[in-house]
Amino acid sequence: MAIKVGMVSLGCSKNLVDSERMLYKLRSHGYKLVTEPGLADIAIVNTCGFIKSAKEEAIETILELGKLKNDGTLKKIIVTGCLAERYKEETAELFPEADAVVGIGNTRDIVDILDHVLSGERYICFAPKLDAELSGDRIVSTLPFFTYLKIAEGCSNCCTYCAIPMIRGKFRSVPMEDVLKEARFLAENGVTELVVIAQDTALYGKDLYGEPKLPELLTELCKIDGIKWIRTLYCYPERITNELLDVIAREEKLVKYLEIPIQHCNGDILKRMNRWGDAEKLEALFAKIRERIPGVILRTTLITGFPGETEEQFNELAEFVQKIRFDRLGCFAYSREEGTPAYSFPDQIDEETAAHRADIIMQQQMLISCENNEKLLGAELEAVVEGFDKFGECWFGRTPLDAPDIDGKVFFSSEKPLEIGKYVKIRITDTLDYDLIGEVIS
Repeated sequence: MAIKVGMVSLGCSKNLVDSERMLYKLRSHGYKLVTEPGLADIAIVNTCGFIKSAKEEAIETILELGKLKNDGTLKKIIVTGCLAERYKEETAELFPEADAVVGIGNTRDIVDILDHVLSGERYICFAPKLDAELSGDRIVSTLPFFTYLKIAEGCSNCCTYCAIPMIRGKFRSVPMEDVLKEARFLAENGVTELVVIAQDTALYGKDLYGEPKLPELLTELCKIDGIKWIRTLYCYPERITNELLDVIAREEKLVKYLEIPIQHCNGDILKRMNRWGDAEKLEALFAKIRERIPGVILRTTLITGFPGETEEQFNELAEFVQKIRFDRLGCFAYSREEGTPAYSFPDQIDEETAAHRADIIMQQQMLISCENNEKLLGAELEAVVEGFDKFGECWFGRTPLDAPDIDGKVFFSSEKPLEIGKYVKIRITDTLDYDLIGEVIS
C-alpha cells in the first residue's frame, strides 16, 4: 500500500509554487497525495516566517500536527520553508515532534528526506539557500484553470523592515526559456489564467540579461495558445517603465491590473524603509499609469506604525489614500522582525497604535471600494466561473478586476448550469462590500 503524504502550504503564493514542486516529486516516486494531514502517514509543513503573525500560524500548525502524531494518526512530520530557513537549528530544538527540519535549499531532495525519516532517522539539514530550485515540474493545487507563475526567487532590495533577503537570498531570475516552457506546459494542461509573481517582478531579468526584461517576457507569454488572462503582481514603483505600461496597454491577454507595493507615501519614512519616492513622485506615477492604461486597476500595500511614524505622517498617508483612490489596497501594521535594520530603530510604535492606524486605512478603503463598485452597476463584465455557493444558491467567480485569493468576487445567477473554469458575460446588478452581484447574460 502506498504511503500517504499530506502537504500544508503556508504563506504566500511563491511558497505555494515550491510546495507544488515537492508534491510532483513525491507523486512521481509513488507516494499517494492526500488533501488532509489527518488522512496522511506523513505531513509536510512548508512554513512562512516573514512576520510575527505568519510565524505564529506556522508554530500553531506544527503543534496541531504534533497532536495527530501523538495519537497515532500521523507517523512522521517534516518541517521546511521560511520559518525553518530563518531559524534553522532553533526550529529543530523547538519542535522535537518534527522528524525532519530542512531549509529551502533542501526541498529539491524531498524524496530523499522522506527516505531518511522512514528509516527512523531524525534528519536536520540546511543546504545553501541559493540551492533552492528556480524551476521544475509541479502539480497545480489551485483551481485547475489558474495558477501562479514564479519568475524569480529571493530579493536584493533590502528594505529595512523585511527579512526576505536573509531568508531567501539574493534576487535570482528564472531564465526566460524556462519560464516560457513552464507556461506552455501549464496551458497545455488546462490553465487559462497566469498570475506572474516574484518578490519584485519588474526587476525580472536584470541579473541574467543586464537589464529588466519583464515587458519582453509578458509579450512572449501572450503568444501562448490557451492562455486568456495574464496578471502581474508585485511591481516596485521605481521600476515601472513606459515600455512596461505600453505592453500592458497593448496586449489583450494582459489584464489591465497592476499591483504596486508602495508601503507609505511620506518621503522621510520611505527613506528609512530604504524605499523609493515620496507623495509627489508616487502621485505622478499613478497619474501616468492611469493615463497610459485607461481603466487600469491599481492595487497597493501599505505599512502603518513604522518606527518613528508621527501622527502627522500617518495623516499624510490617510490623505494620500483618499486622494489616489486605489482600486484595491491592503494595509498592515508594522511587524518588528529581529535581524532587520528597523528592529533596532529608535521610536518604535506600540503594536496597538500601529494596528489602529491600519484599521483606519482599511475603513477608508472600504468606502472607496464601495463607491468604485457602485460605478459598475449596469456594466457588462467577463468573469471566470470558480464555483457554486449552495447557501446563497448562486454561482461565484472573478472578473479581470480581481486577483485570486486577495481581491473580491462576483456572485451571479444563471438560468443554465455552468462549468468551473469557463468564462461568461455578467451584467452587474448590485454590490456587497468588496464584492459584486450580477447575472449571466451570455
